Amino acid sequence: MSEESERILDGAIAPARNTKLFGHEDAERFLAQSYRSGKGHHAILIEGPEGIGKATLAYRFANHILTHPEPENAPDHISDPDPDSPVSRQLASGASHNLLHLERPYDEKSGRFKTAITVDEVRRAGKFFAQTSGSGNWRIIILDPADDLNRSAANAILKILEEPPKRALFLVLSHAPGKLLPTIRSRCLSLRLSPLDDMALQKALDHLQVRVEPGATGGLLAAAKGSVSEALKLLNYGGGDIISAYQDVLAQKGPAARQAMHRLADALSQKGADTIYTFFTAHIGAELMERARHAAHSGDLAAAERYATLTSAVNEQLTVADAYNLDRKQTIISVLEAISQ
Repeated sequence: MSEESERILDGAIAPARNTKLFGHEDAERFLAQSYRSGKGHHAILIEGPEGIGKATLAYRFANHILTHPEPENAPDHISDPDPDSPVSRQLASGASHNLLHLERPYDEKSGRFKTAITVDEVRRAGKFFAQTSGSGNWRIIILDPADDLNRSAANAILKILEEPPKRALFLVLSHAPGKLLPTIRSRCLSLRLSPLDDMALQKALDHLQVRVEPGATGGLLAAAKGSVSEALKLLNYGGGDIISAYQDVLAQKGPAARQAMHRLADALSQKGADTIYTFFTAHIGAELMERARHAAHSGDLAAAERYATLTSAVNEQLTVADAYNLDRKQTIISVLEAISQ
């Protein structure tokens, strides 16, 4: 299995190859008109929930710029890329000398992606600019996502953002911009994308030729919460079954609960379960935060504080487990016990 296939969900199209984007027409129009004006910002923070099209938008904008390198001659809208054009072929194959995609590197030894974007990855940006200096071409970096930068890498990218080369553009993607260094956010123009509405999400799934069982469309769209990647995880990775198993754990008591925990932990810790494991940990984090918000809105501040404390403890435990490559089954059982209690 190739590294790219490890990164791309089953049923999805890599952003560099995707010729369609749904639901973000206003953002595309803003980017195209800003670029055409010649006064576009050198760093754009494209923020929003995971799986709604941020990376696809970044590649579409990069394709637009490299196809129309002179802003005054560029159209005021972004068209669907021509997959047969030289620019599109170079971007799709990762062979463009004008674009660098920074993301978490793949660790051949562990067979997993590293838990963070390291400073060594950011140093590639410096080499990229040095090798292409004097060419007069646009140089574009897609940082995907900036949330994965470790502290050293974040400081290193900040230095480049402070003194960007000429005709350089940073497209900084973020699922949770509140986690970024304030100094990074302050040097970027923020462009917030919203979750897809039901119509746009349905069009995106149709474009991917995703088949949904008759009568299940409404439930899928609601559960996906405007995210194509969440829909694919629910459909192609057994996400719905995992959520049901989790709810079963919470509904059980005594030995039955313990058995349900082990069944769920076995499913999430088996080989090749990285995607569904990440889906599950994100789900429980979001659910606990929702419980905290609901308790706070109901005036039960004590319960809200307990849920907030539990959320922090669970997130810390999961972070430590990933950082030190701890046994996932035991980690999951421990987390489930804490939530059940």
